[in-house]
Amino acid sequence: MSKSIKLLALAGLLAGLAACAQPQEEFVVVEQEPISVEPVYTGKYK
Repeated sequence: MSKSIKLLALAGLLAGLAACAQPQEEFVVVEQEPISVEPVYTGKYK
């Protein structure tokens, strides 16, 4: 085979491997309620 065909085949193989090597990342967004602070009783109205 000629050098240009070998280079084309190699480039195609590398492109295929690069496309398959990186799995798609899935992002899961979990909505949480904001953390509220409990009121602190100082004993003023006991």
